Amino acid sequence: MKTITTDFNYLAAKTAEEALDLLYEHKDDDYRIIAGGQSLATAMKHRLIAPEYILDIKGVSDLDYIRFDEKEGLKIGALATHRAVEKSPIVREKYGVLCEMEENVASVETRNWGTLVGDLCNADPAVDPAPPLIVLDAKISVASKGEERKVPAEEFAVDFFETAVQPGEMATEIRIPPLPPNSGVHFMKYSQIHGDYALASAAVLITLDGSKEQCVNARIALGGVGTTPIRAKKAEEILKGKKITDEVLAEAAAVASEETSPISGIEASAEYKKDLAGTLVKRVGKEALERARRA
Repeated sequence: MKTITTDFNYLAAKTAEEALDLLYEHKDDDYRIIAGGQSLATAMKHRLIAPEYILDIKGVSDLDYIRFDEKEGLKIGALATHRAVEKSPIVREKYGVLCEMEENVASVETRNWGTLVGDLCNADPAVDPAPPLIVLDAKISVASKGEERKVPAEEFAVDFFETAVQPGEMATEIRIPPLPPNSGVHFMKYSQIHGDYALASAAVLITLDGSKEQCVNARIALGGVGTTPIRAKKAEEILKGKKITDEVLAEAAAVASEETSPISGIEASAEYKKDLAGTLVKRVGKEALERARRA
């Protein structure tokens, strides 16, 4: 454990326990946690934030893992990089949508250093991992000294660049349950430049009955079209209990579009983003349905 004073006080932890001790000690101070630092370093460079303390957890090797269990599902530690998730054979076999998502996150250089959990903690509403994690019913483990709680992925971001993580806490792991039988998942984003943040993104999970004719469950999540990634619950209800046709998907897509609340920007108007969200839901839902039929 060491402290170096420059423009900020630098703290480095080598174990998760040590990191939580430091967080407890500085929970009332202005601090930021750095792992990959792909977002934090940029924000500090542009003087958007100027924390008094930086807690570096890059050396916390006990949080660098990707594990799978047939009963408990997938566990991704806070120090697992985007690239590690992208290239993981077990992730590709069991949750291929995550590998497909990762292939379009920023650049290879960024994915080699940045972490999946860190990306979630940055809480940009257009962040790529959030929609697929929401439809996969992921939960984020959030720990403090002596305690741990689990936050559903859809509740993790609470506003622009704000999460459910409280002072003295740290996100330590993503847990994803096994996929139900006859399930298909797909994710797609639209961005002006490959690897850039999405103007809008959509993830859809569809689970069919034993005959693979009727939808027994559906989950729809959208990114870039609200102050946080959102779950389109009204649109999901359109699909449940029905044989999914192009017409039913179109109806669900229209409802999902109305559940968004995008903000106009220099890149696109709110109306364009709203329409784009509906288009993505229809396209993504169609592929998710095909994957469920092949499952």
